Order: sequence, then structure tokens, then C-alpha cells
Amino acid sequence: MNSRHSNKGRNGLLRSMARIGRPYIKEMIVMITAGFICSACDSVFPLFNRYALDHFIALKTLDTLAVFIVLYAVLLLIQIVGNFISASLCGKLEVSVNRDLRDASFRHIQELSLSYFNRNSVGAVHSRVMSDTSKIGETVSWKLMDVVWNGAYLLSMLVSMAVISPRLFAAVFALMIAAALLSAFFQRRLIKVNRIIRQQNSVITGDFNQTITGIKAVKSLAIEEKTEKDFFSDTAKMQKYSVRSGHISALFSSTVSLVSAAALSVILWRGGLMTIEGAMMIGTLSVFLSYALGMIEPIQNIVRTISEFVAIQANLERYNDLMNTAPDVYDSPEVTEKYEDGFAPKRENWEEMHGDVAFDHVTFTYPDGDSEVLTDFSLNVPKGSMAAIVGETGAGKSTLVNLVCRFYEPSAGRVLIDGRDIRERSVMWLHSHIGYVLQTPHLFSGTIRENMLYAKPDASDDEIRDALRAVSALDIVNGLDSGLDSKVGEGGSSLSTGQKQLISFARAVLADPDILILDEATSSVDTITEKKIQAAISTLTKNRTSFVIAHRLSTITSADIIIAVLDGKIAETGTHSELMQKKGYYYSLYTRQHEDIDRVLG
Repeated sequence: MNSRHSNKGRNGLLRSMARIGRPYIKEMIVMITAGFICSACDSVFPLFNRYALDHFIALKTLDTLAVFIVLYAVLLLIQIVGNFISASLCGKLEVSVNRDLRDASFRHIQELSLSYFNRNSVGAVHSRVMSDTSKIGETVSWKLMDVVWNGAYLLSMLVSMAVISPRLFAAVFALMIAAALLSAFFQRRLIKVNRIIRQQNSVITGDFNQTITGIKAVKSLAIEEKTEKDFFSDTAKMQKYSVRSGHISALFSSTVSLVSAAALSVILWRGGLMTIEGAMMIGTLSVFLSYALGMIEPIQNIVRTISEFVAIQANLERYNDLMNTAPDVYDSPEVTEKYEDGFAPKRENWEEMHGDVAFDHVTFTYPDGDSEVLTDFSLNVPKGSMAAIVGETGAGKSTLVNLVCRFYEPSAGRVLIDGRDIRERSVMWLHSHIGYVLQTPHLFSGTIRENMLYAKPDASDDEIRDALRAVSALDIVNGLDSGLDSKVGEGGSSLSTGQKQLISFARAVLADPDILILDEATSSVDTITEKKIQAAISTLTKNRTSFVIAHRLSTITSADIIIAVLDGKIAETGTHSELMQKKGYYYSLYTRQHEDIDRVLG
């Protein structure tokens, strides 16, 4: 059973490697041919030494010296050219495969649904796109070349030794088999230990990053001693296995040196006797000595590279798992034919959006959940209406807007926009008409202007300033050293949370969407700034369908409909006055929040 699984794994590995290298088959053939020729040249040079010793020195003649020099120079030139070609193609193949894999994975990642990123950490996805692809590219190029070069070199030496002296070759070949078995034995143990070292290194890196990024929390909680203890424990474990790896490597090196010395001893003993008996010339003995000294390293390299080929299977499996993951939300073939995908949309076929949104008997369960969040839920939000979604933290307020944005598909029922199922149009068409201001603002690395242009690539500076002015962010931007050209840093790290929120809000204003979604968009700004942008929100939501996930309930009392969410389900719907009269869940939320405010102020 294990053998069958092992063979299946190897076959899958070979098929995956062949598929990845197929676009570069011509380059690979030239690369392998050049490498084979170079390794063959390396094995021929000792034969030149043999001829020099047996002819020029033993016979004390310089006949054919000119031919000898010319042939030696030609062989050397062939080797130099071959090395250049193989090394150049190896480098080209590595970077080309890396680019192909990363481009394909990056594109595929953008096609995946939000549920994938809920299940997988950023670090895991990053590792697949960068580390795994890098390892695969290196294996397809340099590691493959290592096997070809060392294999051809070893094969050439074996053939030469067998032809020159079968008797001496038989004695040396037995020691070569022993060296190969020893290499395989130690290599398996080194791979096992080094795998633990790599895993532990990842743990240490994670601990280090977590401590540095959370240094304020570490200091405020006074847990320096605990973090130090955990970090020291992890580094001690890595030290333990690193020392073990060093011991195995030292024992491996010493054992191989012993085998190499034994091979030299056998050659000197048997070859010396044969030379004395006149059965072998001194040049032939010199060739065998050269081959004996050179054969151990290619054996070690071949065993190590084959082991690395086996180890790369884990990288290929992780990469293939990513590429074989299908998005939970995707366009049907009919929709794709009409609208194309997000990378090459047929915008000429896009219809206008008016903004009527309806939930038609929608039932929904999150892909990684068990219980229904919505059950046979129906709701109409006419164009220009404001729908407010309220509830306690973690109640599931984002579910409705996730369905409107088609980040998730209903388990049953339909979400309609302008009377048509949103699945009848492309995801890109839908997203291009929606403006979304997140609770946790995200800005891309670059300038403020560049971040604003994500909303409208052809916007003028005047349009950008008008959008910033609408949310009271223009004074903030003008107060920065470079104005619109000010760098925001990675994720907007150069700005305060409130400033990032205002700029992301202005970005939504600039996009001028038909449907606006505000995910607690004012929760990260101070009270004074909140009052300033309330007027902008009122202007922006006028005659535009909007969904507002609200934390401060005083900001949504004028909403056309309020949806109260409790424990991931819709508890109540209605206007502010209707829900206050019911004195139900919304009433308790609203009164409790005002009591808390009065307590703070009072």
C-alpha cells in the first residue's frame, strides 16, 4: 500500500513538473544537452592527462603535441560555451517559471471568494505565492540541471573506467555503491531534521513579527517576561535540531571521506601492483585516481538532489491546492460570454444600474458555518432608500451587505437588483456600481492621489479635492507636507485611523456609486469630525441606495428601514419610530446606548 502511494506521489510529481516546464521545452532540451556535453568534457580531461603521462613523459617524445594542444583547447572552449549556455538557460528558466506561477496564482487569488481568505491566513497564502513558487522554479531549473550534470559526469567516468580497466573498475564500483547507500541513509535523516528546523524557523519568525507589531500591547500588559520565555524556548528548540543536523552532516562527511580514502587505497594497491606487473601504465593509474577523487561528490549531489525533488512534492501540493480551489462565487458561462471576467470586461455590454435592491425569500448559511443566518428572508430597498443594519458586535451585521455585494451566494432564494437576479450579470459589473467604506480602512501603499484614483482613474485633481472636501478631509490633506502627493505608507501607516477613514470615504464619494455601503464608517473618527461628515453622508445618500452598518444608533434614526440583527439572525425590521414603539430588541439597544452616553456625560 505504501509503495503504491509512493509511486502515485512520484508520478504526480513528475506530471506536475512536466506541466510546469512544458512552455519551455525547447530551452530545457538545449539546457540539458549543453549540461550533458559539459559534464562529458569534464570526464574527458583526465584522459588527456593519461595520454600526456603515457606518451610525452613515459616515451620522452613531443610528437603530436600540437594536435594535443589544439584538441585540449577545443575541448576547453566547448566546455566554456556549454557552461555559459546551460547556466544562462537555467537562470532564465528559473525566473520565467517563477513569474508564470506567481502571475497565475495572483490572478487566481483575486478570483477566489471571501470564504477562502476566512479559512486561510495571509501568511499561508503569501507562502504559496512566493516561497513555494520560488522552490518549484529552482527545482525545474537548477536542481534538474544538477541531476543531469552529475549523472552524465558519473556515467562518463564509469564508462571510461570500465573500458580502461575492467578489473580495477570492479573493485572501485563496489565502493561507489557503498557511498551511494551511505549518502541515501544520511540524506533521509538530514531531510527529516532540516524540515523540523524550517518549521521552527517559521515559528520564530512568527513570534518575532507578532511581538514587534504588537509591542504596545506587550508593554501595556507587562508581558515582556512571558514573550521572552516563549521566544527563548523556540530558539532553544531550533538550536537543538540545528546541532543535531550539524552532527549528522559531520558524520556523513567523515563516513564519505572514509569511503573515498578506501577507494583511493584500493586503486593505489591494485593499480600499483598492475603497474609493476606491466599490466597498466602510470597514466592509466593517474586517470583512476582522478576519477576516484571526483566520483564521490557527484554521488552525494545526485542523492541530495533526488531527495530535494521528493521534498518539493510538498511545495507542489500546496501550490496545486491553491490553484485547484474553486471560488464559491463565480459567473455562469452564459454571463461570462456576455460580460467576460474582471480582467477583460466587455464594458460595452454593461447595463446601467438604478439601485432597487430586493431580497426574495433568501436563506443563507456561511460556507464554513452550520446554522442558517437568514431564513426565508424578504426585503425591498427601493432606489434612493437608506437601509440601516444594527446589532451588537459579532451579531452578523455584515451578512446582508455581503450578499448585496455578492461576496457570498444565497443558499436559497435570490438577491435582485433592478428586478433581476444579480447572478444574471457579472460580478465585475456589480462591484463597479458599489461603493464600500470599510470599518477598518485600507489604503494602498503610494500617495493620497494614487489611492483616490483607484475609485476613478481619470479623475482630475479638482475632482479629487471636491471629494475630499465633501467629507472634511481636504484641510487634513492640505496640511500634509506634500498634499495629494503625500505618501500614506504601507496600509496607510503614516496616517491616523481617522484620517485613513476620511480618505477612504472620500474615495467612495469620488467613485459616485449607485449603491453605497458604509460599514460603521464613522466609528473611527472623533465626535467633531463625525458631525462634519454627517452632512456629507446625507448629501451622498440622497437619491442613492445605501446600506449603513451602524454602531452609533443616533446616526441612523432617519433611515428608511432599520434591520436589527441578533445572534446572526434578523430580529426586527422597520423605521426608527416603528421599532421604538415595539419596545423590542432595537428599543433596548437604543435606550441602553443613550443611557451609557448620559452616564459618561453626567
